[in-house]
Order: sequence, then structure tokens, then C-alpha cells
Amino acid sequence: MIKLIGTFAFAFGLFVAFDYSMSLADVHVSYSTNECMGVTTYQGVFFDSLGYSCENMPTKFNHVWVQ
Repeated sequence: MIKLIGTFAFAFGLFVAFDYSMSLADVHVSYSTNECMGVTTYQGVFFDSLGYSCENMPTKFNHVWVQ
């Protein structure tokens, strides 16, 4: 029984980590001007990155270079 609970807790932890990493926002930055061009947000199960913009950038994000 304890092994089953430990396995479930481990699987749940992996799911939470995966959900967090997949819901990080993408910030599009121009490589010629180095300015924010836009933010793509994603909704996760536990974590979401909705509500961000170039004026309100997240603390952690995926950096995407654009023209």
C-alpha cells in the first residue's frame, strides 16, 4: 500500500513539473531592436501564464527571437 502511494505521489509530482514547464509564456523579442514584440501565453491545468504582455512580462519565460 505504501509503495502504491509513493508511486502515485511521484507520478503526480512529475505531472505538476510537466504542467509548469509547458505553461511558461513565450516572449518574442526582436533581435534587431532587442524590444519585446509580443507574448504568447498558454493555459495549464495547475499553472497558467495568462494575463502577460510586453508591459507586464513574466519573471520566467521562454525567449523567442523574431525579426
